[in-house]
Amino acid sequence: MPQLARRLRTGDAVFIGLGSMIGAGVFAAFTPAAQAAGAGLLVGLVVAAIVAACNALASAQLAATYPVSGGTYVYGREVLGPWWGYLAGFTFVIGKIASCAAMALVFASYAAPAGWERPLAIAAVVLLGGVNYLGVTRTALVARVLVVLVLAALAVAVAGAASSGLPSLDGISGDLLSLGPYGVLQSAGLLFFAFAGYARIATMGEEVVDAPRTIPRAIVIALSVTVLLYLVVGLALLGSLGADGLAASAAPVRDAAVAGGWLWAAPVVTVGAALASLGALLGLIAGVSRTVLAMARERDLPGWLAAVHPRFAIPHRAEVVVSIIVIALVATLDVRSAIGFSSFGVLLYYFVANASALRQGAPIRRYPRGLFVLGAMGCAVLVATLPWPSIVGGLVVIAVGVGYRAVRVRVRG
Repeated sequence: MPQLARRLRTGDAVFIGLGSMIGAGVFAAFTPAAQAAGAGLLVGLVVAAIVAACNALASAQLAATYPVSGGTYVYGREVLGPWWGYLAGFTFVIGKIASCAAMALVFASYAAPAGWERPLAIAAVVLLGGVNYLGVTRTALVARVLVVLVLAALAVAVAGAASSGLPSLDGISGDLLSLGPYGVLQSAGLLFFAFAGYARIATMGEEVVDAPRTIPRAIVIALSVTVLLYLVVGLALLGSLGADGLAASAAPVRDAAVAGGWLWAAPVVTVGAALASLGALLGLIAGVSRTVLAMARERDLPGWLAAVHPRFAIPHRAEVVVSIIVIALVATLDVRSAIGFSSFGVLLYYFVANASALRQGAPIRRYPRGLFVLGAMGCAVLVATLPWPSIVGGLVVIAVGVGYRAVRVRVRG
């Protein structure tokens, strides 16, 4: 069976993960989180970070044991059985394809003239799909450049927002639960969308040098940097716009900088938002295609999707198919609903990851089992508190996916 080339080192993996996480949420997730919980989004952010940390350690432990492409799809198959692996792979693919569409639309909302958002979003998918097609080392190089530029833009935005004052602990402590615990948990589920990019690192296990050592280290570094960044940005947005202003803003990071009087920062933040979205889209397309590759190898998806390009050593058919589906969704999808739908799929994906890590024996266990119990319970709770349209839509799509595999199993049987 053709194998992918091991070309990525720790720094490459960290930047690919950062590109996925920073772009996926910092310009998109704070507004719906504020609508759900007000200032309580800070508590939701901490809850999401704790659940994400448990999930990340589960992924790191599993990736060290199974250093191949596919992430939790492979882990679930190996540890829990084929149906669990299929559930993880299917929920990951549908959730991340929705994320791809959301990131393309976020990019276009900042960069496109009025009325040209969807055509520009489609062009971005085509362009970055082409970058991924040329090979994974080019993906890593582009991710490094985008992350550095985005961090610079965020630094300008936070400085501008801070010039109007940061929220004091006394000022916000009384508002943390003003919309109730349910709102806080719903904001955590929506903000989890921002942290899910570390799965991108685990799905590349077959392309990382010294995977048992590199992947756990890269996941921990990327997630730690991202959590710190989101806390700083969240505080700056609340201090500049307030909870109500944040909930009403379509471009909160840019609006916060402008509210601080830094009018010149608006185009800088706009460029940063566009680049962040492109960085996330770049990593997401590559990550989804690797899971499609792994599922096709096991015939859970059509086998012709398992082809690896003889020159570029990438799953080229999977890349093309994923890009085509994303383009179709870009033409029809709404950004905010995509965030909830993506969180639904990815939280179920990590539920399987925690269950798989929990089943691993002591000789290969790297972290306490209690972390995986906490992670699985956290995923289940956050899924249950997402907006109901996301839950209903997710359940319908999963039912279709389960029916598809049941038919394939019967036909093969």
